[in-house]
Amino acid sequence: MTTRTLEESVAKSPPGTAASSARRRPGRFRRAGLPYLLLLPALVLELLVHLVPMVIGIVMSFKELTQFYIRDWGTAPWSGLGNYRLSVDFHAPVGAALLHSFLVTVGFTLLSVALCWLIGTVAALFLQDTFRGRGLLRALFLVPYALPVYAAVITWVFMFQHDNGLVNHVLHDQLHIGAKPAFWLIGDNSFYALLTVSVWKGWPFAFLVVTAGLQNIPGELYEAAALDGAGMWQRIRRITLPSLRPVNQVLVLVLFLWTFNDFNTPYVLFGRSAPEAADLVSVHIYQASFVTWNFGTGSAMSVLLLLFLLVVTGGYLLATSRERRTSDV
Repeated sequence: MTTRTLEESVAKSPPGTAASSARRRPGRFRRAGLPYLLLLPALVLELLVHLVPMVIGIVMSFKELTQFYIRDWGTAPWSGLGNYRLSVDFHAPVGAALLHSFLVTVGFTLLSVALCWLIGTVAALFLQDTFRGRGLLRALFLVPYALPVYAAVITWVFMFQHDNGLVNHVLHDQLHIGAKPAFWLIGDNSFYALLTVSVWKGWPFAFLVVTAGLQNIPGELYEAAALDGAGMWQRIRRITLPSLRPVNQVLVLVLFLWTFNDFNTPYVLFGRSAPEAADLVSVHIYQASFVTWNFGTGSAMSVLLLLFLLVVTGGYLLATSRERRTSDV
């Protein structure tokens, strides 16, 4: 019965229907594959720019690649895990220097991220209400983030000069802080100079992200809290900060990764050899690779840094997702 009905329907259908459906099928596949075809150039570029150098760097970390094999690094002898053992041997000079650089980077990153988030959040809350000149202040706050890194950091280099820098002129000559002008680009003060430039350069990004997050908080919540007698600090604590938690989770992670991997700021500020107090891991790996010409050890340090950041990022995402599920329940 069913077979006869199908045969009758096929016989009654117009003669070009089957052919048109057959022609329509390749067009449908072509339209479905068009997005992937458009993504192909970006994927190839990503492969060439990021993944291929990463694989080459991992291979180099297992080789005794020094200045004697730069012309043909493929002929460098294999060292196995020798470069990794040398990097994590904290009783040897190479490992001890890497550990010191790692601890300096951790302290610098935590302070920089905390200050960037705090200043950016306070500025975003201050500019949340409408008043005359708010647009101009927003534009001025974003200037450090919009400036090119090299131009901004070189300006700070001149400001930190010992004899004729603006920082010593204000602190020592006008405010009379300190018995004599300080050296900001050498010694222990280099850490505070690097932290100042990093915070000055990074807090506008936090301000921008928090400002975007504040737009999604309904104004009715603040009105209801004000009717219930809640003050400004109570509204910030009970409404603003909990509502900004998803935004802050992403913001803190991005700031942490950017600051921990920052190379341009210390390199432009101090040059090829950073002071011991401001010896970040990024500059330390550069010195191990391009100053001492030991690319195998430098590659091993880079792989160890990558593994550390992957572990920290995975643990952070796991903890925040678990906290989000707990709050939803």
